[in-house]
Amino acid sequence: MPSRASGASRASRASRTSRDTVRVPLAARLVLPRAAVPVFLRATGANLTFVTETGARRRIRRASLRPAPYGPPAVLQGDVRVDVEQRGGWPVYTIRRRDGASRGTVVYAHGGGWVGEIVSQHWHLAAQLAAEVRTTVVLPIYPLVPYGTAEEARVGILDLVASADGPVALAGDSAGGQIVLSAALSLRDASVVVARTVLIAPALDLTWSNPRIPEVQPSDPWLGTPGGRVLAEHWRGELDLRDPVVSPLFGDLAGLGPVTVFTGTRDVLNPDAHLLRDRAAAAGVELEWHEGDGEVHAYPLLPIRSGRAARAQIVRTLRRSLAS
Repeated sequence: MPSRASGASRASRASRTSRDTVRVPLAARLVLPRAAVPVFLRATGANLTFVTETGARRRIRRASLRPAPYGPPAVLQGDVRVDVEQRGGWPVYTIRRRDGASRGTVVYAHGGGWVGEIVSQHWHLAAQLAAEVRTTVVLPIYPLVPYGTAEEARVGILDLVASADGPVALAGDSAGGQIVLSAALSLRDASVVVARTVLIAPALDLTWSNPRIPEVQPSDPWLGTPGGRVLAEHWRGELDLRDPVVSPLFGDLAGLGPVTVFTGTRDVLNPDAHLLRDRAAAAGVELEWHEGDGEVHAYPLLPIRSGRAARAQIVRTLRRSLAS
């Protein structure tokens, strides 16, 4: 039987461990071979929503009948705290460091094709940003297709920015990239320039009319034009598809704050990201460009080495932007 002294020693060591290390869930530490990602996406049917119009309509019906859960995973890294409140009928989650050492705010809009709910990868990225950038991350659970629209999402993001502790940055992936860039344009029109807008594989033009998309489509194991057009028709609401609230690529970029873009070459959204880069340069907008050769859609959220490196770069970029 161990002595009291040895038990006390173990307790002391455990106490030191809990203070000196951060528990990071296995899901956030897992690293897969990059080559496994396309196989996994196709095997699990991740592309079924996008490759046909029928698939998109089925996904919309399923989402309306059986909404997916949106709460955080049971385990996030141990140095952050998660809170939730209702804002304008939306659940809005806040992630911040437990020690209170936070500066500024990142408002993050999750992706999912405007029909898919927030998933664990979004939660783990948000927790990493809160912990390592030393900031507060605000995660709105915005209404999805068939009920939500681009205009509703824009207004909700503007409200969150207006009440956030500054400096404020925006970030979003895929559909969320469209939402935050459209919001950034509206904020600019109101003479509010955010510290940075981080776009991960953003949807930029919901007309899906870029002539280079068919060239990329055969290599993309995830997204597709037929389903994307169905989702876009729902998301636009009463607005034209070319309205910058729906398709921010059609907006005037002049006067925007700094933008960071992550895009992979095996992503049908990649051609529009190139157009955004060119138009930002023409408008005098600072744009930090990260293109992953051979990477799929939203690769910075995936459990692969390049995804981990991209997440570390996002941390560095936001830390620099919110410190200035």
